[in-house]
Amino acid sequence: MESAEIEDTYAEAFRSIYAEVLITARDKKWLDRAVNACTGNATSTILCDCEAGLDRYINPGDNRLGETTPDGRPGAVVQFHVPRFFKDRESRLERSLLVRLSQNVLTCPTAACFSLQEAPGWFKLGRKIALFGDGHQFRDQRFGRRVWIVPIMGGEFMLDRRFGFQDGIMGGNLWFMGRSVDAALEAAERGVRAIDAVPNVITSFPGGVAASASKAGSKYSFLIASTFAEFCPTLREKLGSTSRLPPDVQSIMEIVINGRDLETVSAATQAAIEASRSTPGLLKITAGNYGGRLGKSFIYLRGAKT
Repeated sequence: MESAEIEDTYAEAFRSIYAEVLITARDKKWLDRAVNACTGNATSTILCDCEAGLDRYINPGDNRLGETTPDGRPGAVVQFHVPRFFKDRESRLERSLLVRLSQNVLTCPTAACFSLQEAPGWFKLGRKIALFGDGHQFRDQRFGRRVWIVPIMGGEFMLDRRFGFQDGIMGGNLWFMGRSVDAALEAAERGVRAIDAVPNVITSFPGGVAASASKAGSKYSFLIASTFAEFCPTLREKLGSTSRLPPDVQSIMEIVINGRDLETVSAATQAAIEASRSTPGLLKITAGNYGGRLGKSFIYLRGAKT
């Protein structure tokens, strides 16, 4: 079976600060409702307040990592990332967590919320969200954890008192160049499925796939990013010699990968390449980089460079 060309290049990632949050619920239906709500509108920090996504599920007593949840219920690990180059990065991350956990998890029937990170940095998020209790909230110890309990009409909402955060990685990426839209999308979907099996990483775009890879800057001064015209198939003839699209490529799909550290994102990248490279109609796998102007964390598609 033919394999697509793997370009000898790198994805230019950059550092983030991120929080890892464990959400639990009575069953997977309501767990998914909470996850989907709190990770909504969080694909790209170009205009979103953060980048967020599902890392993995935890099914107590029945999961490949041997993990469990504090309350013994089905759980999901969610990551929330903010670029480290923002001067107000900590306040941005805290605000994102405050809004998303209070409005999307507290409101979800049967949900509870825990912090997974033992980190030197943390937010007193539990106390702030617990103020919703209007003076009836109280501190308690449950499942060996120090938590806040908030009385709500559905019963009660429980969350940890402190939520940690630490350094992470954002912006790992792969571009799948296909002979057709179907080929490019099938390759990307195979890549996402492989990434889903790697713990401690997320793909924040819809279904893990971005159809609109962007370049930094725009002809319009009020935009910080815009369509990567040189790689748009429908602009090939209009751009002429300035088009950078390889012959026969009719569609490009992208995966963006955020995660715990460079090694983890690199492992997810290699898993996606291996899973997708033999997709029928896939011509080339490459990545977006900006010559080191965006970040200093390089993820090489053909393996680590020394």
